[in-house]
Amino acid sequence: CWLAITENRTGPTAYKSQDVVTALNGKTIQTVHTDAEGRMVLADALTLASKDSPQLIIDYATLTGACVSAVTTRYSGVFTNRPDLHPVLKKAGHESGERVWPFPIGKEFLEDLKSDTADLKQCSPNGGGDHIMAASFLQEFVDDKSTWIHVDLSACMRTGGLAHIPTEITGFGVRFSMHLVLDKNIIGIAATL
Repeated sequence: CWLAITENRTGPTAYKSQDVVTALNGKTIQTVHTDAEGRMVLADALTLASKDSPQLIIDYATLTGACVSAVTTRYSGVFTNRPDLHPVLKKAGHESGERVWPFPIGKEFLEDLKSDTADLKQCSPNGGGDHIMAASFLQEFVDDKSTWIHVDLSACMRTGGLAHIPTEITGFGVRFSMHLVLDKNIIGIAATL
């Protein structure tokens, strides 16, 4: 289990816009927006998680406002390097009461993250579809041998609660994950992909 936590702070050692940072896997990243610090830390955590080529990696992050714009706070966005899992993920979300909506990721979206000074940009300066760009960026730090699921937690907070949770803080992801692992046998499915 890896825990990647960050706080956006200023200071003499903080990176600045246009700085080039080397990630744990050796890829260089051009910093475009200093507020996209979560994906920078998560990139290294995914590299660490990939080192032993596990069958399954699941990460959760309140990564982008774009996902909230896309699916509101009633759903969370879900991304995977195994698109065949989309129906399983949607069904697990529906059955657990923590609904998810799958989005595409892949090399085609990396076109918007091309950099003249690094291997890739941390985000697109245009900002469109940032939830897809962020997940496509993160995929660059996951070993292709592992099945990877990224949950952009747009439903982690909702005024008035969500489904069976009456509070604003929903705890989204716990029931979804337990349902995936215990009821849907996601680890067994991942082993066959």
